Amino acid sequence: MSDDHSILRLKDVHYQWSGPNAFGLTILDFHIKRGETALLLGASGSGKSTFLSLICGTITPHSGKILVDDVDLTTLSNGKRDRFRGDQIGLIFQQFNLLPYASVLDNILLPLRFSPSRKAKVDSPNSTAARLCVALGLPQGILEKQAGTLSVGQQQRVAAARALIGAPPLIIADEPTSALDAATQTVFLELLFNQTSANGSTLLMVSHDARLADQFDRVVQIADIVETTKETV
Repeated sequence: MSDDHSILRLKDVHYQWSGPNAFGLTILDFHIKRGETALLLGASGSGKSTFLSLICGTITPHSGKILVDDVDLTTLSNGKRDRFRGDQIGLIFQQFNLLPYASVLDNILLPLRFSPSRKAKVDSPNSTAARLCVALGLPQGILEKQAGTLSVGQQQRVAAARALIGAPPLIIADEPTSALDAATQTVFLELLFNQTSANGSTLLMVSHDARLADQFDRVVQIADIVETTKETV
């Protein structure tokens, strides 16, 4: 079990990349409380992508524990980690990763196809998708449009709706506001905070933009929690 009220905890985690640009990454102790909005700040090359990959279980550490909702990802098989990620984590990618020729509705409902537990929380998928679109400031009638025809700001909100549907306990957002101006960033974050709170979800957002700091419950510099070491080859 994780201690206190943490939804996420990394303890004595070490991961070592191999190859020409090999580097190691160590996290002694990091946690996020349930219901918290946390911003993880770091420059390019600071280990943010590796950090997120470890949390999501797409790579596994060479040592240490990664607890998400009291489950240690390092004890799960590859298949079980994939299922757990689909059930417990909603992801908002930097490039959104929408299916461009699929409708907005199909994009939003995609996690429910892979996660029976998230699907079980949704009484009416189409109505829930429509409600999320309204809550995130998207126009009426957008559900049937192809995702690839939308503006960047609209695609971003569709990606948020896809992450939120089925109320996963943890939402991870990887630089989701990097393509937006400051005013649009503020509006999007307010909408995102409102929906994560309504779902009872926790938000971890990773960014290089320190101007966003005042909007979060907690701000962490990745340099304060992650130690990186490079190998000479």
